[in-house]
Amino acid sequence: MLESPTTKTFAEFCQRADYSLMDSLQVDPQATTDGNDHKPRQVFSGHYVPVNPTAIPEPEYIAHSKTLFNELGLSHELAVDEQFRRFFSGDITVASEPMRPVGWATGYALSIYGTEYIQQCPFGTGNGYGDGRAISVFEGLLNGRRWEMQLKGGGPTPYCRGADGRAVLRSSVREFLAQDYMQALGVPTSRSLTLYVSRSETVFRPWYSQNSRSIDPDTLVESPTAITTRVAPSFLRIGQLELFARRARNNAHQTALTELQRIVKHLIARNYQHVIDPGLSFPDQVVELAYVFRGRLTSLVANWMRVGYCQGNFNSDNCAMGGFTLDYGPFGFCELFDPRFQPWTGGGAHFSFFNQPIAAEANYQMFWTAIRPLLINSPEALARLDQIREGFAEIMNQEVESMWAKKLGLNRYDATLVNEMLELMVLSKVDYTIFFRKLSYVPEELSTLKESFYMPNSEQVDARWCNWLQRWRDQIKNCGEIRVTSAAMKCINPKYTWREWLIAPAYNKAEQGDYSLIKELQAVFSNPYDEQSSEVETKYCRLKPKKFLNAGGVSHYSCSS
Repeated sequence: MLESPTTKTFAEFCQRADYSLMDSLQVDPQATTDGNDHKPRQVFSGHYVPVNPTAIPEPEYIAHSKTLFNELGLSHELAVDEQFRRFFSGDITVASEPMRPVGWATGYALSIYGTEYIQQCPFGTGNGYGDGRAISVFEGLLNGRRWEMQLKGGGPTPYCRGADGRAVLRSSVREFLAQDYMQALGVPTSRSLTLYVSRSETVFRPWYSQNSRSIDPDTLVESPTAITTRVAPSFLRIGQLELFARRARNNAHQTALTELQRIVKHLIARNYQHVIDPGLSFPDQVVELAYVFRGRLTSLVANWMRVGYCQGNFNSDNCAMGGFTLDYGPFGFCELFDPRFQPWTGGGAHFSFFNQPIAAEANYQMFWTAIRPLLINSPEALARLDQIREGFAEIMNQEVESMWAKKLGLNRYDATLVNEMLELMVLSKVDYTIFFRKLSYVPEELSTLKESFYMPNSEQVDARWCNWLQRWRDQIKNCGEIRVTSAAMKCINPKYTWREWLIAPAYNKAEQGDYSLIKELQAVFSNPYDEQSSEVETKYCRLKPKKFLNAGGVSHYSCSS
């Protein structure tokens, strides 16, 4: 039974505010005090810029996360409360003390696969890169835990690089649903709070025409603006540590190294408070941070592969220091199995499905590089830090091998069995999620697995499958009772996955004011491992229709939003 909500009114919600970031970190000394700071400019120092969001006009409620509301102790009636709706659609003038009258945006650096970039900065210096349309508006304690709340699509900030700072309904629906779904899958993630749409404001974005087979968007579409609120213990990223480390390395200003030290201390307090002993010396805390973050990051990426998720753009600025999934723009879930699966047209093979462990190590390299200056006077701690960095690939490999063993119901990893399975999966063009769910029943006959194949096989490939299936079942029998193993596999291999061709109708209908499919998807995604009704199974647990293969906006897409 759910406990009664502890926060029933917006006034009570305001009382939960507690701003550790703004209180403990350095504000940009060139910033305004009133948050009227919406034009692109260079930010040379400081950890954050006070900035007010730009409210979407005539906001209308679409959905809220019942799971997160329960977790935070929020009354569900708050989601449609006028002041709550206004606040989380960008009008923070309704806030009352101790809530602050301004929000904030942060700068960060960009690295791609371990290479530093400043080309995307409009000033060519790296001082203009950061939260372009994500504005944090609340930090506080809810049900005994600290959370930060951030508006996605809340208007321009100094980091907007000339854009309008808006998000369209399409991308907002995707992010809102995806975060709730990943939470239900048991994959660490930022969370969804609310989703509101403007009844009067629209913007134009490049997108795909109906039935398009184009790689890149081939038309301009007019879409309603929307704001989704994402929630996390913090939104600190590797890119932020990088930014201050670069400034320290380049002697950009006198307090550069101090700013790096302060943000690392803040990171530990926000994301590692319960696992890193505050009584340790600061160098020892930094080493412990590197160790625990390595564990979180490698576990996260193994979980991504377990559920078929591809981040699409796993740069350092999209890598949360808390060790959870961040940035639901260019993401996708693998249907027709391909190790090279990459949903984002701008991502390239280096960010493809099976390359994510390598991308994670490149990001960890940038994290390691960023924190090394903090240990320059502690050679013993520095040596331990370097040893942790050297062990990344081995730990990542162990996590992935453990993941495959669990997906197959084995007591230990069998490289020969897994590698042959992956080869056969490619040859048979299997649906990643349906295949492993069928396998979870520990079938005796190949016919069961064939229900996940997109095309028939040759007799030779079928014979290889039969041989593999028998060898795998022999190992399963040695692992214990088949019924127990099957039940465990069903808790690892979801029944329902994210299928873009079933998401697109939801946001298309939403543009016409019909939010029924969003509600339906929320319900399906809330229990992805469970057997649901026959109607739900018929609709949501099936192979992708041929007409959607290679379809622009469905099988691949830009992250234009």
